[in-house]
Amino acid sequence: MFNYEWFYCGGLDRLVEEATHRCARARYPNWETEQASEYEAYKESLEKRTILYMKDGLTYEMREMAEVGTSSALAFECLPVDENYHVGAIVIIAPFEDIARVEVFAVHPDEKPTENLRIPGFRPPGAKEPQS
Repeated sequence: MFNYEWFYCGGLDRLVEEATHRCARARYPNWETEQASEYEAYKESLEKRTILYMKDGLTYEMREMAEVGTSSALAFECLPVDENYHVGAIVIIAPFEDIARVEVFAVHPDEKPTENLRIPGFRPPGAKEPQS
């Protein structure tokens, strides 16, 4: 389902746009008429998080895509969960066929959930690999 064209030629951008539009539309239901300027300002202020779910059970939060000269896999910088990795950068290359699902979470900074929305980037030490 996912391929180079989907990520690099508009598919991901369309998903981000759809998530931000739906989030802003929920706040401003009359966005096409009297609430247009408020809708646009709110939409521009939204934070977006892109989550990749892999077929092997791993989950990554993508900071940004990386250009490394391959069209057979997705290269991206991952947001690390482990505090020890926050000092550097983690760049991952994942074959497109290993990506099971992509989610975009759009939320206004003032309306974030109070609980820590933690997206795991790696299995915890000692965790077993999921059975297929």
